[in-house]
Amino acid sequence: MISDQKPRLAIVVVGASRGIGRAIAELAARDGAPVVLVARSLGGLHAVESSIKQAGGEAFSLPVDLTADDAKTVLEEFLARESLVCDVLVNSAGYGLRGAATALPIADQVGMIDVNIRALADLTLHLLPGMVERGRGGVINLASVASFTPGPYMAMYYASKAFVRSFSESLYQETRKTGVTVTCVAPGPVSTEFLEKSGANRAALFKVLPKATPEYVANCAWRGFKARRRLVIPGMSARLAILISGILPSAALLPLVGRLQLRGNDPCPCGSGKMLKHCCRAGHPKGGTASA
Repeated sequence: MISDQKPRLAIVVVGASRGIGRAIAELAARDGAPVVLVARSLGGLHAVESSIKQAGGEAFSLPVDLTADDAKTVLEEFLARESLVCDVLVNSAGYGLRGAATALPIADQVGMIDVNIRALADLTLHLLPGMVERGRGGVINLASVASFTPGPYMAMYYASKAFVRSFSESLYQETRKTGVTVTCVAPGPVSTEFLEKSGANRAALFKVLPKATPEYVANCAWRGFKARRRLVIPGMSARLAILISGILPSAALLPLVGRLQLRGNDPCPCGSGKMLKHCCRAGHPKGGTASA
């Protein structure tokens, strides 16, 4: 049943059960607005909701599978029932996989398009018009330093984050005179479950770059959004990595990124099923792979 109360402005955080999403939700709740926590894990959402309420904030949990066709409808109906409208949308849900595109499961790679791109774009495009009509609010989209370069051996993840950055910066320009802000956040490695689940924590690239905390990234993201910034890059190491990727020609950058992301005991890209160090290592550019 839909309430007759005047809708209140709320902050909707997608991917709020852990990591950067959780940190942004807890930070945003301190500003006094109700926060709607969205993720697949109800248990994780309840933990964040409890944390926010104990700190004096107001929070609602909504378990939703973002890949489901009715995800957007479920969110809209929930907001209507609770007499809420989305003032700020935070898209922090996403996942990545490390390995050769020829070796990783195709369904899992294509699934990144569903979560990292389609769900983010669908929610943004449906909620943004209401923000423009009200002349306030906006969107925070989580990209990555990976959005600034192609990423051999994390090809689909890097490509998905490049979409997020391009999409977000375009929307920033389209809405900048409407009172609405679209901010893209592009952190380097962050100490979250993502690094372990994606396998990226075993790559030399993610060992070279210092890891930021979710709280630090969330603070940079929230302050940058409130300052109406187009792009937020938390941390000096992330800025340096982006600078280097912009200077090096592709002929040098692609082999470098590839070497830093592979290890000798990774499956060989040739599809043989053997470990790289026992298969095609000699056929790769000098330096082969980044060893453990």
